[in-house]
Amino acid sequence: MSTPNTGNAGTPRVTVFLGPSLPVEQARERLPGAEFLPPVERGDIDALMARVNPPTHIGIVDGKFLQSFSISPKEILKAMDRGVATYGSSSMGALRAAELDDFGMTGVGTVYGMYASGDIEDDDEVAITFDPESLRPICEPMVNIRVAAAEAVHREIVAVEHAELFLATAKALYFPQRTSTAALHELKGRMPEDRWIALASFLRSPEAPDAKGMDASLLLDAVRRDTAIPSSRSGQEAA
Repeated sequence: MSTPNTGNAGTPRVTVFLGPSLPVEQARERLPGAEFLPPVERGDIDALMARVNPPTHIGIVDGKFLQSFSISPKEILKAMDRGVATYGSSSMGALRAAELDDFGMTGVGTVYGMYASGDIEDDDEVAITFDPESLRPICEPMVNIRVAAAEAVHREIVAVEHAELFLATAKALYFPQRTSTAALHELKGRMPEDRWIALASFLRSPEAPDAKGMDASLLLDAVRRDTAIPSSRSGQEAA
């Protein structure tokens, strides 16, 4: 991939497509000065590239699946061919980065790694429904449930067989109705009660990992490092 064109003034122009994976307020703290747009759909990147001063760096976190045509790999490649550095994580971005990393798209985070390695393949692993105005998620992505269940096993909160049963139950739910609570409800009486209670408590706690949110933050940090944009977090390095 060619070196990004940063324009006459040498200032990077960053656009990030972000929705339910991470609140925009948090994203602006990590990457001040970036333009944040709603989840990407087909035609959005072509529209960016038609600007007089198109972005030099594009991050894709969230994208639309059902209500609109999803962003195509070809559209991303066209921007890359013009020297735009592209990054993907968390959701639609992770999917496209796993498809285009050989062509120079930078994949970031756990979810990207799961797709790139072939550990997961289905689109519904990252698909969710969300409020179109607030962008708040209405259900839970399967990848978040997987990563949280793996952490529960790592902490010996549940045994591997119980985690696998939980994951199979969650996967069987239609994704707009998929939540940890719904899966646990289906499991009531099908695993030891003490383990069921322990798993439910962990999944409701702040200690349960949010894979999509963490990966979105990592993407913003990667763009910040590559563009030398300082964080607005009082000089503290982002986690």
